[in-house]
Amino acid sequence: MPATYLRQATNQDLPEIKKIIQEAKAYLKKQGIDQWQDGYPADEDLENDVKFGITYVLIIDGEIAATAALHQGLDVSYLEIHDGEWLNGVHGRYTAIHRIAMSSAFRGQHLSEKMISGLITISSVLGYKDVRIDTHPDNKGMQHVITTNGFTKRGTIYMAETDAEASPRYAYQLIID
Repeated sequence: MPATYLRQATNQDLPEIKKIIQEAKAYLKKQGIDQWQDGYPADEDLENDVKFGITYVLIIDGEIAATAALHQGLDVSYLEIHDGEWLNGVHGRYTAIHRIAMSSAFRGQHLSEKMISGLITISSVLGYKDVRIDTHPDNKGMQHVITTNGFTKRGTIYMAETDAEASPRYAYQLIID
């Protein structure tokens, strides 16, 4: 059985993280999902995430299988929610999972659940009881992964990814003990 765990990403991981993000963009495009098709997340976003210590990688038998950012504190994208509400308000103390992506070499092995479960555990260890995540309305696969991990849909938020019109995202929340 290969060793499977999450760890904080380092600068040495950046080439592999960038590769995984590019693979994810291509995978979304192939599925006809208009998510991450406008330059976001850019290399600079990924570099800043690592610099600020919020990127985590899923390691499977010594290889990076997935990546995600675990934002701590107020997320401006979550200040306005439509067609619903956050359980403890827009200013609640929470972590937000962003930029989650699986390496094409590991896709289809149900490892996204391990990644999200690990990020929930890290949130708990950091003292957070509220975890939030969002995804594109057309990204049915990620919606399934999110709800399978115990999250509840709370409404719709709008991401200002470009100067163009903000794009809708389904927003989910999990309250942990």
